[in-house]
Amino acid sequence: QMQVVESGGGLVQAGGSPRLSCAASGSTSSINGFNWFRQAPGKQREWVAGISRGGSTSYADSVKGRFTIARDNAKNTVYLQMNSLKPEDTAVYYCNAETCRGADWGQGTQVTVSS
Repeated sequence: QMQVVESGGGLVQAGGSPRLSCAASGSTSSINGFNWFRQAPGKQREWVAGISRGGSTSYADSVKGRFTIARDNAKNTVYLQMNSLKPEDTAVYYCNAETCRGADWGQGTQVTVSS
């Protein structure tokens, strides 16, 4: 079993640059990649960014050029640096860790962007 815990959310002004963290513990040797998702009120959860074991990254068009995903393999932690935040980025941000048996999810962290 693996535990995934997100942190770093909060209330941010538009244009702000918070960094979210996602720490995995437990069976971390089985992690292939990490992903960030988000879910805004009344909307479906959407994929935001992903990073592979080797460090390859990918982004949703809505955040490309503004968000950066990075991982520290030694700490089993992945980060989401968010720049130039907009009110429409307001959502609960979730991290998952992918393994060959599926994905383990964190509980989410709220990011609220005020205009």
